[in-house]
Amino acid sequence: MAPNQTAGLVCAHHHLYSALARGMPAPPRTPTGFLEILQLVWWRLDLALDTDTIEWSAKLGALEALERGCTSIVDHHESPHAIEGSLSVIADACAEVGVRVNCAYGVTDRHGPEGAAAGLAENERFLADGGRGMVGLHAAFTCEPDTIAAAAEIARRHGVGVHVHVAEGEADTRWPALRDHTADDWWLVHGVHLPDDHGLAGTIVHNPRSNMNNAVGYARPRRFTANAVGLGTDGIGADMLDEFRVAFVRGREHDVTLTPDEVWDWLDAGYRLFPEARTDRVTWDYSPMDPWRLAYSPGVSPIRVEIDGEVVLDRGVATRVDADEIRHKAADAAQRLFARLENMT
Repeated sequence: MAPNQTAGLVCAHHHLYSALARGMPAPPRTPTGFLEILQLVWWRLDLALDTDTIEWSAKLGALEALERGCTSIVDHHESPHAIEGSLSVIADACAEVGVRVNCAYGVTDRHGPEGAAAGLAENERFLADGGRGMVGLHAAFTCEPDTIAAAAEIARRHGVGVHVHVAEGEADTRWPALRDHTADDWWLVHGVHLPDDHGLAGTIVHNPRSNMNNAVGYARPRRFTANAVGLGTDGIGADMLDEFRVAFVRGREHDVTLTPDEVWDWLDAGYRLFPEARTDRVTWDYSPMDPWRLAYSPGVSPIRVEIDGEVVLDRGVATRVDADEIRHKAADAAQRLFARLENMT
């Protein structure tokens, strides 16, 4: 591999539906903590999603990932009023752009047993149809024990893990309910408030920028010696070089012995779900692509991306799709989404 090349980068935790959130109307009141951020911002946004906005948010999010050298995305989705078929919409949108995606629907009991059953059914349908994915749970504190058990059973039956938010904020005190179910193929997202001896199996996915933005604290991922650690964005784009830098400086603030090499290794976790991304080739406008240099070199950009041997980004421009068209239609879809948010009580 040339010194200005890397394998395809993997975003180990994304919410593609958040791609249309930028510029959304202000919440009814200013949130004062993590639970209110969920209630007043994100849980309102997902209620407003329909098939059209799911499609364009996924296309825009996939395009923006590709333009930052990210060739594979582990997505976690919720759209309570548009559940059935939603994972296929996301998968098809990403395939059109040329980016791989692992899909999961975040099951929750926030909308009653019917909503939980519909979410479980969507995970089951997508996996049974041959979709690439995991089984999603929102978080233990919004799920009944029977729902958690049902999600774990579907995952076991299909030979995949469960993708779930864990101890992101202090409100999530029910994460121990996951202990009897977790396995090495589970995706445990955040882990900010987990104790060192939490006893959960799986990969812990660190999302430093989101954790800072939501003021939930620092996960201190180096302490999780019994778990692999991955790196995600929690929906704030898919610029994994930028997330790497944020993870590095946040870690250094806590412990000055942290090295860029160690944080760069967190990007490897995504290859467990996307081993073929290792053979993707991303050519950058910077050389050499060394973690110690990249940690202090903002603005590095891909100029060419090859996925499965196909050039899908050439001279910084997507080859499969019209990027301007996607951005224009996504902007229109965002306005429709914002109108629904404005009309919510």
